[in-house]
Order: sequence, then C-alpha cells, then structure tokens
Amino acid sequence: MNTSEVVLSVRSLATTFRTEHGPATAVTDVSFDLHRGEALGIVGESGCGKSVTSKSIMRLLPEHVTTYGANSEVIVGKDNLLKLSQKQMCKIRGNRIAMIFQEPMTALNPVFTVGWQLDEALRLHTQLSRSERRAKAVEMLRIVDLPNAERRYDEYPHQLSGGMRQRVLIAIALCCEPEILIADEPTTALDVTIQAQILKLMDDLRHRTGTAVLLITHDLGVVAQTCDRVVVMYAGQVVETAPVNDLFHRPGHPYTKALLDSIPHAGGRIKGQRLATIDGLVPGLFEMPQGCRFAGRCPKREQNCVDEQPEVQEFETNRSIRCHYPLKNSS
Repeated sequence: MNTSEVVLSVRSLATTFRTEHGPATAVTDVSFDLHRGEALGIVGESGCGKSVTSKSIMRLLPEHVTTYGANSEVIVGKDNLLKLSQKQMCKIRGNRIAMIFQEPMTALNPVFTVGWQLDEALRLHTQLSRSERRAKAVEMLRIVDLPNAERRYDEYPHQLSGGMRQRVLIAIALCCEPEILIADEPTTALDVTIQAQILKLMDDLRHRTGTAVLLITHDLGVVAQTCDRVVVMYAGQVVETAPVNDLFHRPGHPYTKALLDSIPHAGGRIKGQRLATIDGLVPGLFEMPQGCRFAGRCPKREQNCVDEQPEVQEFETNRSIRCHYPLKNSS
C-alpha cells in the first residue's frame, strides 16, 4: 500500500433526500481518504448509510431528489465529483472509478450476452478495435478465473451461476484498469465457499494491479480477512476510523466494541450464556437526536452525550473517534 498517494478523498459528505415528509439527511459529515493499493472497509448496521455513501461517490442517486452539502467534496485527482455534470461523470465511471454491485443478477442486463456487456465498457473508454476489445474481454474473464472464458463470452447471465455472475461483474469493473474499485456487499448473495473465492480474487487483483478497494459490508469477518483500515458508520455518521488490527484488538468507540462483542466466536458460548446484542434501534432519519446518535443505546452515556454532538477526535496516525468518552484502551 502506498500511503503517500491518496486516490479518493471524501470530505464532509452530506447527502439529503427530498421526501413528502420533508428533507431527510441520510449521511452527515462523512470524511475519509483511500490510498493507492489499499483496501478500506466501511461497516455498520443496515441503514447506517454505507450504500448511500458509495452511491454518492459514484453519483448514482437520483438527481431530482438528492442534494449534497455545500461543503461536501469527493475528490478524485483534481476533480470534485459532486460538481461534475452527468456527461463528465460518464467518462469517469467505469474508467477511473468502478463499482461492483450487491446482486449480480440485477446488475447484469439479462437480454445481452456477457461479452456485449464487457465490450460496452471497453467501447466507451478505450480506442481498441472490435477484435482487440474481444481479446481484452476474454482475457479479463480468464483473469477473474471464469471457466471456459471463450464460451462464457457468448452466453447470457441466466446461463451462469451466482459466483460466475459475480466474477463477470468484477471483470467488467476492472477491464478499464480503474484507480478505485467500490464493492458494495459483493458476496452477500453467495454461499460461504464462493464468498471466500471472490474475496481472494479481489485481494489478488488489488495486489497485482494497485487498484484501491472500498469495500462496503456488514460482515466484520470479511473486513478482518481483506481490509487494511476500517471506517465504522452509525446513523449516517463515521464514528471510528482505524487500522484493522487496532479496531479488532482495541476498539475506541462504544458502538464498535458492541459490534465486536456481538460476533459469535469459534467454540460456541458457555452453556446458558446469551449472545451479546445491542439494545434499542438505530434512530430514524426524522428522529435524529441532538447529541450523540448512539447515546440512546450506549451503556456509558453521560448527560452531555444526550445534549451535545461529539466532535471527531484524532488520536494517532490513521485513528479517529467521534465520542465524548472514547474507551481507554484505544489511545
């Protein structure tokens, strides 16, 4: 990992949707950097803003109901993606920054062959001839370990298994050699064996090509296996950022510790001992508290946690926590 080169910088990202009940801000003050060759995981419960963050970066949210904060920035190279037109974004998507979606059967077009869908990306972003594009596409299918690549090129998505379709999506995302790959829950719909194969494939490709990976997931086991650093989100905010080993061995935010405590451990539980849970629910978009958003579920809350929004505290290189009372073992 080249920690000196930042390929993606997200600053003060705030994404608001216009609804019939008024504006709903799904993510607030989200900031992080992604370095060349790095795998950065974004984790949190369902509804914490992970996917909205990734789709905001890609500008894939419907423009007619979406607004971004006045100070929000998503910097790739010298460009703030939030200020670009859709025409300009079309030149960047699939070229400098690509995305793997959660469900390959809905991400792939069922009426076009695998080869046509690979060719589309190459046709838009390269000057290769038709024969060169086919050769490149087949090569990419081989790189992602798709069996019988020449034959699969002419097949339709419904003729492939779930794991094969996910490999096709990875091939499409990587065919133009992007600087950044965003993977939104890329293994959720796959069985455990295929999950492990896909994660290993992504990790091998990252080390081979230097592509930076932003991995969106709720599975901390996946994060431990594949990521260098972790961003923990709760109720639309980043509550902790840390190197993966630090996060697992000395969590700094009470929410991070609660997530880790709720993971079933090998060997099972002591007889009669219940699996740890986090009491309460994530606040709704129209019910955000004025203080810490985790205060209503936090066993360590004090009155100022309820009254005042905590600021992000920087503790050391690559370590930040949004909490009035970070856990003592984190610094």
